Amino acid sequence: MPEQRSAQPAVRRVLGIDPGSRVLGLAVIEYASGRARCLGLASQSLQSHGDFAARMGGVFDCVSEWIETHQPHECAIEQIFMYRSESSSLKLAQARGAALAAVVRHGLPVEEYMPATVKQAVVGSGKADKTQVAHMIQRLAGLDELPSADGADAAAVALCHCYRSQAFGGVAAGGGNAQAREILREASQRRYRRRSDSRGWRDMDAAALKARAAAKSGGRK
Repeated sequence: MPEQRSAQPAVRRVLGIDPGSRVLGLAVIEYASGRARCLGLASQSLQSHGDFAARMGGVFDCVSEWIETHQPHECAIEQIFMYRSESSSLKLAQARGAALAAVVRHGLPVEEYMPATVKQAVVGSGKADKTQVAHMIQRLAGLDELPSADGADAAAVALCHCYRSQAFGGVAAGGGNAQAREILREASQRRYRRRSDSRGWRDMDAAALKARAAAKSGGRK
């Protein structure tokens, strides 16, 4: 297995992935000095691959092809959230696994973000819809036309990673000590849904995040 690339270049080139079992969102964002440039963006239909198992192979092949073509330094992918349909959630999880397998196979470091975290970073609202995300990507990446929905979501997760890594001085992307990385990872996912909690979304304050990270760090000693 190839070794993961750990160096962070002055110009970041990030592959963003919006996983799906029928349509795969892919985008490559180049980011430097606070400015983003889109090197590629697509909503890749997987229907031509045939049945579900073949489409999962298509996910692996498409992600591999984009990595080999665009040579990104790192990858960002959306985490899954629970759909009302367990079947849909399971299929999405498998598509995400196929994409992650391709990323790891090519030795890229990868970070994961919840959809609400991505929308908050790019649009300013964790409840933004796909049209709002697409318009912001068009503006932030300087695109001539409104991007396709899944491709825009992929570009958004890549931009989210660039913004958060810059804000945290690169710690979120892999630097710093384990406890700091854990705190930042928890902070990036601070809004999450518990299926057992009928109130839905819950926020954790900074003190709770720090205490939880310290407990995890102590448990690993």
